[in-house]
Amino acid sequence: MCGIFGVIGQTNNAAQLVLEGLIKLEYRGYDSWGISVKQDGRLVRERHTGKISQAKTKLPPSTIGLGHTRWATHGGVTVGNAHPHLSCDQKLSLVHNGIVENFRTLKEKLILNHKFTSETDTEVALHLIEEKAKQLDLLSAVKAAFKEISGMNALIVLSADNDELIAVKNGSPLIIGLGKNSNFISSDVWALLDHTNQVIFLEDNQIARITAESVQIFSVISSKAIMPKIVTLNWKLEQSRLGKFHHYMEKEIFDQPKVLLNLASQEFVSLKKLIKPNRKIYLLACGTAYYAALFSEYCLRSNGFEAEAVMASEYQKIAKLVKSDQLLLVLSQSGETIDVINAVKELKAKKIPVVAITNVLGSTLYRLADYQILLNAGQEVAVASTKAFTAKLAVILKLIGCSPDLIKQAAQTSVDREKIKNLAGQIKDSEHIFVIGRGLSYPIALEAALKIKEVSYIHAEGFAGGELKHGPIALIDKGTPCIIIAPLDDTYTDIISSAHELKARGGLIIGISPKPDAVFDYHLSVPDLQAATAIPEIIIAQLLAYDLAVGRGLNPDKPRNLAKSVTVK
Repeated sequence: MCGIFGVIGQTNNAAQLVLEGLIKLEYRGYDSWGISVKQDGRLVRERHTGKISQAKTKLPPSTIGLGHTRWATHGGVTVGNAHPHLSCDQKLSLVHNGIVENFRTLKEKLILNHKFTSETDTEVALHLIEEKAKQLDLLSAVKAAFKEISGMNALIVLSADNDELIAVKNGSPLIIGLGKNSNFISSDVWALLDHTNQVIFLEDNQIARITAESVQIFSVISSKAIMPKIVTLNWKLEQSRLGKFHHYMEKEIFDQPKVLLNLASQEFVSLKKLIKPNRKIYLLACGTAYYAALFSEYCLRSNGFEAEAVMASEYQKIAKLVKSDQLLLVLSQSGETIDVINAVKELKAKKIPVVAITNVLGSTLYRLADYQILLNAGQEVAVASTKAFTAKLAVILKLIGCSPDLIKQAAQTSVDREKIKNLAGQIKDSEHIFVIGRGLSYPIALEAALKIKEVSYIHAEGFAGGELKHGPIALIDKGTPCIIIAPLDDTYTDIISSAHELKARGGLIIGISPKPDAVFDYHLSVPDLQAATAIPEIIIAQLLAYDLAVGRGLNPDKPRNLAKSVTVK
């Protein structure tokens, strides 16, 4: 959610570099932003609500700076609640990701000697550090304060008295970028790629002192020095450029053929050996990734494997059932989703092997897992996930032995853009849209509905076709758009029957199917690719969602109230 970017080094342009870094983090979601720099032994800052993309900074020249994009949790969207916060003596500046769960208790102790100017839990952490700094050096003060803070948090402190940044974390990600005569820190590795491909992923309960020349890391618990592990990234910057497209969502939809073709050429031999008929597989994920997990459950079960998809936020329902002879397959685009990370940490204690399917090398999930599958989909800037979803489908299809040729055909399927745009124009003012599927197509229906509601704000719901008469069909009125996912599998006859039921109640029937049918008022054609038919089906739904958003005058890249990476509970 919130974004952090900091820099220290032989540059006199720290504020501008921080601003550019924060703009790179826009896609994570935010409602306010701010920057602080050090000049002539004092701290200077600016804070704003609203968007940062066209902003310019008026902060003075400096060699050290720290910035933040905030997504409101404690306290409303105001300039006063925006980060960075300043200590009472104006000597310390703090940015923070996460939630200080015990902030009320701490505030009661601090309020006698400190003036609070915001409603945030962040300011509580700052004044706690300020109090500790009366007796300790800055590194020790931050460490001591962090030990008293409950919750998953990342803190970075800039002092007017020192040319250093002090960073500490537990849960929320922080990555240090190693430059030439300069060093950087960010909550997201993508913001560092303009400057370096040499990074250190700070681990939980580690604290770092970052200067222009060095990075020192210590254990918060033992205070011992830790030798940092430097990772070299091989991602290409152009992956995050908009190019000829109008929005990142559109670009990322059209990135999918390349991503899928790459995955189709991979074998995943070692991981296929982990999937055995007598071994139960739990599939853990959130949001869009959960629907990929549910699709995976259907695929695995239909091939004779025992599998169960579980929402990571509801993992407690399996916590007592997990055993070491089972397998935990975890799906996450960012690898930083807090509900996923918390669940994995607890379930790993059961000694269950963990396989991570993620898009981000070095992410928390990547490092926690015993085995890793990288999607290599490139950066997703749009909040609504598209190419990472189909990449997950391709991985699962490969793991169950789907022919690479079918995935290649799915990747190369052409779509009728004008027909989809015309359909979007016809239904963009609808109050409700329903998406119906059965079997493997049920998770695809759920994901299609999610994409529509995420970016167009039209109420969209996915239903299992067999459940219509148990309640949902009461929602159908004359002209209600009903999208029918109808692959040529053993669900075809039944789903067409469901379409007739909907049409009899006045529904506008939109068929996504290899085969036209008289019941369809509108037919969007896909090839018959067995289980891989799901890929072109969802790509059509992604494009429809995109066109609906654009047709309604909305920005599909940045839907309201949503964030790309949910790193707080």
